Amino acid sequence: MVQVRKLAQADLPLDHIYQGDCIDIMSRLPEKSVDLIFADPPYNLQLRGELLRPNLTLVDAVDDEWDQFSSFADYDNFTREWLGACRRVLKDTGAIWVIGSYHNIYRVGTVLQDLGYWILNDVIWVKTNPMPNFRGVRFTNAHETLLWCKKSQDQKKYTFNYHAMKIMNEDKQMRSDWEIALCTGTERVSVNGEKLHTTQKPEALLYRVILSSSNPGDVVLDPFFGTGTTGAVAKRLGRHFIGIERDQSYIEGAKLRIDAVTLQMFDDEVLGRFETKRSAPRIAFSSILENGLLYPGRTLYFNQHRDRNAIVLADGSLRLPDGRRGSIHQIGAAISNQPACNGWEHWFYEDDNGDLVVIDNLREKIRKSANSNGK
Repeated sequence: MVQVRKLAQADLPLDHIYQGDCIDIMSRLPEKSVDLIFADPPYNLQLRGELLRPNLTLVDAVDDEWDQFSSFADYDNFTREWLGACRRVLKDTGAIWVIGSYHNIYRVGTVLQDLGYWILNDVIWVKTNPMPNFRGVRFTNAHETLLWCKKSQDQKKYTFNYHAMKIMNEDKQMRSDWEIALCTGTERVSVNGEKLHTTQKPEALLYRVILSSSNPGDVVLDPFFGTGTTGAVAKRLGRHFIGIERDQSYIEGAKLRIDAVTLQMFDDEVLGRFETKRSAPRIAFSSILENGLLYPGRTLYFNQHRDRNAIVLADGSLRLPDGRRGSIHQIGAAISNQPACNGWEHWFYEDDNGDLVVIDNLREKIRKSANSNGK
């Protein structure tokens, strides 16, 4: 069951909602303790007066106190503070997603870059059922923007489940425009028939964010938790969550919603851990020799061309006929006159049938053997 509790210094209980100011609470979270952050901050919509439909009925627009700021400078200072607090608690291998509209996302993007974050993508959430522009003086605002960032430009590792996203998109590379409907119907958290939160995000949106950018067991932080969309989806996908929210009514709605999510104990692959060649344990080419799958003196052929060959040396390096030697990658780059080369995919050996087989098959044999021995 989801609990609401006060946070002590250096404490990191998981699957909890912390009530209070997100900047204050994040300052007491352990440094570099979360894997992924999803943030849906106030948009500073700057609404002036009531908004009416053509039939003169009142639109239930976002006029909450938490979205009110005295100036752009005030909003920028607030943004800088909470994003700075996020950066402190984010692991060096972590990432952050921030969502916004045209009212605030450009200001947020500037602060992100000023603080050292590195933008990986801007993703456009295209609303398939947007609210009309009732006054007819502008285009219908039918999208919002998400900024996906790693912690720094120099960060080498971050989670991106590319193949999962490709499979979800009918085996086509997923694009940065996502067509998803607004949160409506039974998914919308309501009290006495009235929506509890004015800007509740659809679970489908968070499903893509969390599945693409985290692994089962990871910790997902949402500093503007609202009615708990992040927590509900994180629980469904076998991730842990930390939610921070000031409003007690939102917290109560989030608790009921998350408690209603049942999670059976599945293995990690079911919950979205997809091992790829990039994420799999590193195998050195010398391991192929150590395991007796190839021997020193064997000839390898580049891209199956028998006249472009190299000899395997005992230390796992290759030697060209002209005497140049180096790793499978270095010699692959040299023989193809390219700045870089993934040797695993371009060097071939001759099997017992005389067929040329890519050496990456030998690497996979070692990985499968290691996995079976570890079970």
